[in-house]
Amino acid sequence: MNHTLSKQLFRYTGIASLLLMAACGNKASTPPPPPPPNVTVEEVRATDAVYFDEYPATITPLNQVELRPQVSGFITGVHFADGAKVRKGQLLYSVDAQLYSANYQQAVANLQVVEANLNKAEKDAARYHELDRADAVAKQLVDNADAAVQVAQRQAAAARANIQAVSTSVRYTKVFAPFDGIIGISLVKTGAAVTAGQTLLNTVSADGELAVDFNVEQKDIFRFANMLNEKPKAGDSTFTLAFEGEVYPQPGKLALIDRAVNPQTGTIKARLVFPNKENLLKAGMNGTVRVKNNSATQALVIPYKAVVEQLGEYFVYVPGDSSKVSQRKIVLGKALGADIIVKDGLKAGEKVVTQGVQNLREGTKVTIGAPAAAGAAAPKK
Repeated sequence: MNHTLSKQLFRYTGIASLLLMAACGNKASTPPPPPPPNVTVEEVRATDAVYFDEYPATITPLNQVELRPQVSGFITGVHFADGAKVRKGQLLYSVDAQLYSANYQQAVANLQVVEANLNKAEKDAARYHELDRADAVAKQLVDNADAAVQVAQRQAAAARANIQAVSTSVRYTKVFAPFDGIIGISLVKTGAAVTAGQTLLNTVSADGELAVDFNVEQKDIFRFANMLNEKPKAGDSTFTLAFEGEVYPQPGKLALIDRAVNPQTGTIKARLVFPNKENLLKAGMNGTVRVKNNSATQALVIPYKAVVEQLGEYFVYVPGDSSKVSQRKIVLGKALGADIIVKDGLKAGEKVVTQGVQNLREGTKVTIGAPAAAGAAAPKK
């Protein structure tokens, strides 16, 4: 009996020892809590940053005219090369002038007849007045002679007006360039029938300078109005034009601001003028107007790698008391290389986390280390 009890006690004691050893082993294998993540911080800097506001723009000719014939007929000549430069007064198109020339000759002949009748009526009236002074003719005949002169004079005036009209039609059988510029591809060929005022022959646009139109928000009207009133300086690069990142070599000048704001878009049209001596600009092109910032206040700048985007909003992490970070919402401005302007949400001298932001949440405790070498991609704007 005692032997059996001793064996049971030994067994229970062994099991208890094993359980105690297992418990001790489990406690020893529990990992310690992770250390605070290492981060680097940089100060928010105030700087005289130079940057450009960008606006989509369309190139428009300062002067452009659609050529339409002023008389009907058949085209007898096309006197230019498509796409060529033309000079003011250069002959471009000829319309068949035979009918209009014949009408002119007929009008001239009619005037000659009317003038002969006028000459006869004036002589008859002069003779009747001679006889009237001698009281040798009835007064009625004198009045009739004077009336005949007036009728002949009016007929002569009408004949001269008719000559002017038909001579104008003769001149309109030739279409001339209205100003210096570039002509497009002809829409009619020799022998084509054209109708006065309707058929489009071609388009001529000025090419020495071209306008660039873009829309400005109404909050920026005063800024652009001040620039419009400023006297332009030689080589001023406030306004430049870019095409897919390539900048047009000549700067432009602000020419005008439209008369009214569009109530539907809340914008107003502004116009720049760019020189085009090399004929690199073409009417209808789309580009980007770049307007240099002329603000007298300093801009706040941080590295772009410090910015975290969440659902279309932008945040940074700011270290605070007890080495804990807080998330701060900011409003971004233009990118400056690897940095970006902050319009709102930060103050100069504050610090933001620039490395290690991917491991952070609101209230995360961090270990602040020395800043690493700069080098981050600029935002794609």
